[in-house]
Amino acid sequence: MYEFVSLLSAWSIPALLVFIPLYAASRRVPVYESFVEGAKDGFQTAVSIIPQLVGMMVAITVFRASGAMELLIGLLRPLLDLVGVPGEVLPLAFLRPLTGSGSLAYTADLIQTYGPDSMIGRIASTIQGSTDTTLYVLTVYFGAVGIRKAGYALKVGLFSDIIGFVASIVICALVFGA
Repeated sequence: MYEFVSLLSAWSIPALLVFIPLYAASRRVPVYESFVEGAKDGFQTAVSIIPQLVGMMVAITVFRASGAMELLIGLLRPLLDLVGVPGEVLPLAFLRPLTGSGSLAYTADLIQTYGPDSMIGRIASTIQGSTDTTLYVLTVYFGAVGIRKAGYALKVGLFSDIIGFVASIVICALVFGA
């Protein structure tokens, strides 16, 4: 079974890259022209989101450089120790809604420090896969299409991130033992 899954995993992307254009061509879709038009639209979208992206990156940098994250973690560590949550994963709970690359770098650091099979590595990996970059998505994508009232989306997104964080810890504790 492992060999089959490995083989399927290795060939799934190349197969899709061949299948989609062939299928589109069979449906008489102008494949190359559609690709070029999509690339143009993508480039225009990328240019239009630069101001929101710069604003978000500045805010993240100020938050981390000011020491506010370390202060917050220090204040919450006794509570985390009481409920059995490794304090090392708490920064990930704050970083993940803000930045995908920053949270991925932090996760990679946790895995390198504690190992991929450690409870911290497993929890960090599970958090990375079960939460989203909510504030980044709202800032960039809502800003790109001109949505200004994002209150409900913000509440639901952050609530789902909290649920993903808690569920990651609970599931890892149940599956891998605390």
